[in-house]
Amino acid sequence: MIKHYILNLNPTAKHEWDRCILRDPLTAKRPDFSRLIAEAVGADTGSYLISVNIEIQVLEQAAVPQAEQLSLSFPEVAIQSPMREAA
Repeated sequence: MIKHYILNLNPTAKHEWDRCILRDPLTAKRPDFSRLIAEAVGADTGSYLISVNIEIQVLEQAAVPQAEQLSLSFPEVAIQSPMREAA
């Protein structure tokens, strides 16, 4: 069974769990490897000794946009809107 996932690495992420994210390219959900293995084994109840081979091939690397590399700060803008009182 061959599955494809998108791996997002961000060593500077604020939270540890956001530094390495594996997602399905169509649904953006994180893969449930236990369920995938259970589907491959079959529906019979029991305990199994299994072997799982993981082969990693980088198919494409997306460039990080400059906006994500830089810390952007937007100036505050004061907007005055005329407020009308209800009669």
